[in-house]
Amino acid sequence: MAIIIDQSKRVLVQGITGREGQARTTLMREYGTNVVAGCTPGKGGGEVEGVPVLDTVAEAIQAVGHVDISVVFVPGRRVETAATEAIEAGVKLLVLVPDRVPVWDTMRIAAAAREHGAAFVGPNTLGVLSPGRAVVGMIGGRAVSAQQWFNEPIPRQTVGVISRSGGMTSSLGYYLSRAGVGLSTLVHVGGDSVVGLPIPDVAEMFQHDPETDAIVLFGEIGGTQEERLAELIRTGRITKPVIAYIGGAAAIEGTRFSHAGAIIEHGRGTHAAKVQALRDAGAAVVDDFGLLPQTTLDILANRSAPAARSSSAR
Repeated sequence: MAIIIDQSKRVLVQGITGREGQARTTLMREYGTNVVAGCTPGKGGGEVEGVPVLDTVAEAIQAVGHVDISVVFVPGRRVETAATEAIEAGVKLLVLVPDRVPVWDTMRIAAAAREHGAAFVGPNTLGVLSPGRAVVGMIGGRAVSAQQWFNEPIPRQTVGVISRSGGMTSSLGYYLSRAGVGLSTLVHVGGDSVVGLPIPDVAEMFQHDPETDAIVLFGEIGGTQEERLAELIRTGRITKPVIAYIGGAAAIEGTRFSHAGAIIEHGRGTHAAKVQALRDAGAAVVDDFGLLPQTTLDILANRSAPAARSSSAR
């Protein structure tokens, strides 16, 4: 299995006729994503990469049928309008790729999603990729890169990746793959201070995914996502091993590390607090990003060893 995206999900691209929309539609289709339609107001009637283009989300659904996920490629100031349109048309999951989305717009999107029983990844996300199955967003840049970089699931060596950094989502997946670790799904939750599916929510998805044996996290200073994950581990809601690295050790209060969501304010969201919370809960937190692959291999090996011994004993 995989979380969020696989080859069975029917995907709509909002803003498909723009430069990013066209380029990422090519990536998604070549990787195996089932892109069934796109929409751009005033551009209905055409095609992009063989995908029919409609004027609105409602018209697209009427033309092609059910849509599972909408991927949004429009300017930041227009994301709220596009997201609300998709939610009201009945789409239950959105991937909001653009950055520079006003935080109040994101909060209104969240309210609309709650009202309609929907959810969203992002904003300011590179997207989600399930190796060998499908991608929504722009992870990998090109299909050939994504196919070469990320290993498909391997029995007893498969992890889910969660990251607050777009670049580190790809880097972490790449280095884990080079070490021989299989990947179930890579999720960039988004770089803004308010996101739709934060780290704890994604971790719970991986907890219930039978194909994910452990969770590897790239966290950052700012906010409380990592501390909330630690609480899930501490209370037993997350029982799979969590291996983490927290970026921003050298950042001081009031400075921004990488992007808008990674800033220490009023003593909250510090590197030390996040590391301590995760370690106290039982997660393996490494001090050097380069240690993540080997630490992950060691933990997976220790986790599978009892099963192997039990099998040999029989």
